[in-house]
Amino acid sequence: MPHDSFRTEVQEPARKITIFGEYDVVVLGGGPAGLAAATTAARNGAAVLLIERYGFLGGMGTAAGVTNFCGLHANVFGEIKQVVHGVASDLLERIQALDGLNPPHVVLGKICAQAYDMSAFKCAADALLLDAGVNLLFHALGTGVTMTDDGDIDSLLLETKSGRVAVQGRTFIDCSGDADIVHWSGVEYEKGNTVGEMLYPTLMFKVGKVDAEKAGEAWRTIPKKMEEVQASGAYQFPRHGAVVRPMKNPYEWRVNVTQLTASDGSAIDGTDAKALSAGEIEGRRQIVDYLRFLREQIPGFEEAYVLDIPPQLGIRETRRMVGEYMLTADDVLGCARFEDSIGVNGWPLEKHVAGNVVWEWPPIPESCGYNQLPYRMLLPRRTTTNRVSNLLVAGRCASMTHDGQSAARVTGACFVMGEAAGTAAALALEANISVHDIETSKLQEALTRQGVFLG
Repeated sequence: MPHDSFRTEVQEPARKITIFGEYDVVVLGGGPAGLAAATTAARNGAAVLLIERYGFLGGMGTAAGVTNFCGLHANVFGEIKQVVHGVASDLLERIQALDGLNPPHVVLGKICAQAYDMSAFKCAADALLLDAGVNLLFHALGTGVTMTDDGDIDSLLLETKSGRVAVQGRTFIDCSGDADIVHWSGVEYEKGNTVGEMLYPTLMFKVGKVDAEKAGEAWRTIPKKMEEVQASGAYQFPRHGAVVRPMKNPYEWRVNVTQLTASDGSAIDGTDAKALSAGEIEGRRQIVDYLRFLREQIPGFEEAYVLDIPPQLGIRETRRMVGEYMLTADDVLGCARFEDSIGVNGWPLEKHVAGNVVWEWPPIPESCGYNQLPYRMLLPRRTTTNRVSNLLVAGRCASMTHDGQSAARVTGACFVMGEAAGTAAALALEANISVHDIETSKLQEALTRQGVFLG
């Protein structure tokens, strides 16, 4: 029978939700921040549950096919050095033991990144968390929270194949990337810059059957070749330049070239279901086009094929919490120092704007090349309306400005923030105090014992 009119909403019947379990620390999101947070909280004595929407850990590094650690290193007075250690070093050793880690390679002549095999990362991350005693729940999508009368988070609601469940916790750590818990709990956040513009997403992919000997150092010449053929009108590319680099097996190369825009030219919004769907389709179209360019124009790629397209777009920016301190571009470029340092970020500003990627660096070789990250950027700003005292936020959705986040959203800084969040949660629970009230000196002492470089 036809509807008389189109309704815009329906009423969901009230229901009681089964409690899945109760934990000291509940971490949402299994990317670098989440796996570091869960590992360190468990190593410091907390009962921890890590919740991940996919069936594996790694976040953008696996689900979005990044397969490349950025931000582990900094250009320190002209010398490139690894500055992120702690849990990150443990994970790197485990990936190396599986023969899944490339040596660091130089990016733009100024800094290093490090490629890895995606499957090795997944397996190493499992072992890291299980050895620490973390409870893992895969294939679970966070959908909301319940709050206590005094304004704290009581439980996290999840959709699973077993139905909807609730997880109760004493402390929650939002490593969702999209500040999901922040959003649901009413904590203040921002999206984009002052006019709402966000960093553009990318759909990564890998190509196989590359003749590595014939290709040589093709990553050096591909950007110029792109300029030449686009000027001739033979090809059109979504953005200026590309990252095309060999993986652990030189038969495989990863490609970072696509850029996903909405119909109005703005960046695809990773929190908009329709936009995400359109972005996935457009990303695959761009991949097909770029493969044609590689086959026709780049020696060694004549028989290349698309080896892998990851499960989702690589999202760089959506919601960012407004915390007790917001990391800024000036902090990054000025190598800022903070009394409540929890570690460092050595990656420059990497701004994915319409049709281009714009880099801005601290002075080289005059500066130490890294900025400290303050503990306050993990803490929600408490106000008369937002009284949450049992929430920490780590990763790309932590408290940063739009430009500051373009640097500290990468893997290295996410490891740092996650390790600090997990350690702080355990310390606060041990002392029976809010995460806002722990002594920074005790947190720094614990992080130093764990191998973290505080800068």
